[in-house]
Amino acid sequence: MLLTEDINRIIEMAWEDRTPVEAIEVQFGLSEKEVIELMRKNMTASSFRMWRRRMQGRTTKHKALRTDAVNRFKSSRQRAIASNKISKR
Repeated sequence: MLLTEDINRIIEMAWEDRTPVEAIEVQFGLSEKEVIELMRKNMTASSFRMWRRRMQGRTTKHKALRTDAVNRFKSSRQRAIASNKISKR
């Protein structure tokens, strides 16, 4: 049984463009089918439909479909974090 914090984190990871479903499987032990069911149960119908439309065909959601240029989860545009403070621009 998953804790509320775990469910919230899975939903957050599922919405993220750069987080593959394999990362969710490694961290939480849920297959893609189980993630879809979790999303269906824990979101409103319209939000679930919007998420499904957004994720369909998104190559970054599956490691096997990614290009070799995408080899990490962190965006190249993400700023470095130092001493728990986001670096100023």
